[in-house]
Amino acid sequence: MTVRPTLIIPAAGRGTRLGGSMPKVLYPVNGRAMIDHLLALYASQVERIVLVLQPDALEPVRRHCEAAGHALDYAIQPAATGMLDAVLAPWPEITARRPSSVWMTWCDQVAVGDGTVRRLADLSGERPPPALVVPTAIRRGPYTHLQRDESGRITAILHRREGDPIPEVGESDIGLFALSGECYERWLPAFAAEPRRGATTGERNFLPFIAWVARRATVRTFPCEHEVEAVGVNDLADLHRVEAYLREVAHGAGSA
Repeated sequence: MTVRPTLIIPAAGRGTRLGGSMPKVLYPVNGRAMIDHLLALYASQVERIVLVLQPDALEPVRRHCEAAGHALDYAIQPAATGMLDAVLAPWPEITARRPSSVWMTWCDQVAVGDGTVRRLADLSGERPPPALVVPTAIRRGPYTHLQRDESGRITAILHRREGDPIPEVGESDIGLFALSGECYERWLPAFAAEPRRGATTGERNFLPFIAWVARRATVRTFPCEHEVEAVGVNDLADLHRVEAYLREVAHGAGSA
């Protein structure tokens, strides 16, 4: 039996740049915790949602989700070693269920739109499925940039946090990815077995996996609906920009 996608949400951050004293995934955006925004967006599209948390965040996050009526699974990332280790934390439990695909989104990417999620579902559901589907945005001053060769194949992911030279206008991921079942089960652990760490942070990053897969299989990209979807809520400036955008979207929907 084919199982619908599983969604992994790495949520081990503390949100210190936002000035909060709570797990980042509980920080309010327009009056709703980040996790509530994400569940409203993805719950109808996936079979299971797995939150990856640091140990001391488990109980407060679980209490919030249970009070809100959310049925989630949880995995623990004992140390802040990077997003690659975070998305592999629930690997045994996820692969045992053989989902059709495994989606991932960072916990602060709350501006992603319904249309982008539907397009992700359509592309990742093709037969045969692409190994990896990545929505992107053309942005000024991007945090990441997908470097491509003349054929359009992704050759590298530049990352501002790791000190890479980023173009003034670039093509950024939006912190949302869909891996085929085989890509998550077999290829991601193979990539993780190769020793590599970020030049500045020393962390084990997930993003270089995109270029690694592109050398071996099909990676599909498509433009998201609005470039603000690529903005993660990392500081107060990000928060104000995302809140304003979400209010604008809600107002437009209410006027339709």
